[in-house]
Amino acid sequence: MNSILSPESCGINSDLEKLSGVEKNSSGQNNANDSLIKIDHLVKTYKMGDVEVHALRGVSFNVSRGEFVAIMGASGSGKSTFMNILGCLDKPTKGTYLLDNINVGNLSRDELALIRNKKLGFVFQGFNLLSRTTALENVELPLFYNSTSTKLRKEKSIEALKKVGLAERIYHYPNQLSGGQQQRVAIARALVNDPSIVLADEPTGNLDSRTSIEVMEIFQKLNEQGITIILVTHEPDIALFTKRHIVFRDGKIKSDKSNSEPKNATEELKTIPSVDDEVEE
Repeated sequence: MNSILSPESCGINSDLEKLSGVEKNSSGQNNANDSLIKIDHLVKTYKMGDVEVHALRGVSFNVSRGEFVAIMGASGSGKSTFMNILGCLDKPTKGTYLLDNINVGNLSRDELALIRNKKLGFVFQGFNLLSRTTALENVELPLFYNSTSTKLRKEKSIEALKKVGLAERIYHYPNQLSGGQQQRVAIARALVNDPSIVLADEPTGNLDSRTSIEVMEIFQKLNEQGITIILVTHEPDIALFTKRHIVFRDGKIKSDKSNSEPKNATEELKTIPSVDDEVEE
């Protein structure tokens, strides 16, 4: 496959190539005081005919390596627009977004695609799995775009599935998996490229209460390993499992508070009966 996302075909500059080097050198040794994301007076304005819609109005904050952040806010608050910019799916109208000291606003379309592939892992509410491919093949997909060998691609994908507890279901298709298992596959896919950041957009939105906490347990364990996680949720109960809460309102940050005592998902699960237990009762 001739990928447009390889460094050679993108003409990646030296700063962007350093980004991958930082990632390798810091593996397992993340410095909690090292800002991974720096946002400065971010503005996003959309034009709809003669009308300007101000989605973001001067947003500023930093995210350090190893943080676990919940982004919250009502519909229309700007949180989705903000996540699109964080995920390099859109660019700000004004302001600066630095990812590992790389100014994302200065990158070309192909360079942004490389950033998404190398530095970011995405988890969506609707799972976004390919229905005719196995769990293993779904997880392998991001590796097709960076010239990973077939052998290494399979090894990394199996390891990612093991991390989320699906070692026994790697050859199952999405319709053979529960909603929670499908979301685990999606999380494994987000992890397979060893990203610096996992961006999760309403990852528990389609799940029942117990399965939602099981997903949060996975995120907490990943965060304990040093992975930075930014999660959008409209559920305050889910945000309680994260370490920092940022609330958007009318395109601005309404509040930004640390959660010094996040709920422990593993302990919380002990208080909730499993589906099998409920059936037996």
